[in-house]
Amino acid sequence: MTDQHVPPAPPRRGRPGYDRQGLLHVAVETFIERGYDATSIATLADRLGLSKSAIYHHFSSKEQILAAALDEALDGLEAALVRDDGAGGSPAGSRRTEGTPTAVGHLEHVLREAVRVLVDRLPYVTLLLRVRGNTATERAALARRRAFDKQVTALIEAAQRSGELRADLDPRVAERLIFGMINSIVEWYRPGGRESADSLADDVVTLALNGLRAP
Repeated sequence: MTDQHVPPAPPRRGRPGYDRQGLLHVAVETFIERGYDATSIATLADRLGLSKSAIYHHFSSKEQILAAALDEALDGLEAALVRDDGAGGSPAGSRRTEGTPTAVGHLEHVLREAVRVLVDRLPYVTLLLRVRGNTATERAALARRRAFDKQVTALIEAAQRSGELRADLDPRVAERLIFGMINSIVEWYRPGGRESADSLADDVVTLALNGLRAP
């Protein structure tokens, strides 16, 4: 008996026009507009023009929708921590080796990628910034975000130890101030405006690192 190639099944759809990702996008917009707690599956069904069963075809619960949305933001931020030096990435704060970027170079990469993630996944990052830990899913997301923040803080500490960044600033405070600036972009950035992701990243890096660099 010979093996036969079986083509992959097409993606399942709740209704023409709404695949899983499309449904997720509309749900995120609704969570942002109405608040997660105030949005029910019935509210989403009405917004989408679908039956509740069509939503359950893709997601088992409202909390599973939230988890998928938060993953979109957090997966992008966590990927930003990986160095693009061809070495498969290194933990934040690791010692410099020949041919790899300096700690401040790694930090700059993370900041640029974080801005790009925010611009490319704006609704998802906006939702992440609004969670308060009221559910198990929200608490898990906040724990992942704290782990990300610690990695960035470790990069700042490494750059201070190497003399690349000034040592008279608390690295945790510096990290909070930098990401306070980055996170504020969700409040005013509008896709299609005159600022691209790259130009925003340039501005953030200039403002953040020029003030931190050792004289």
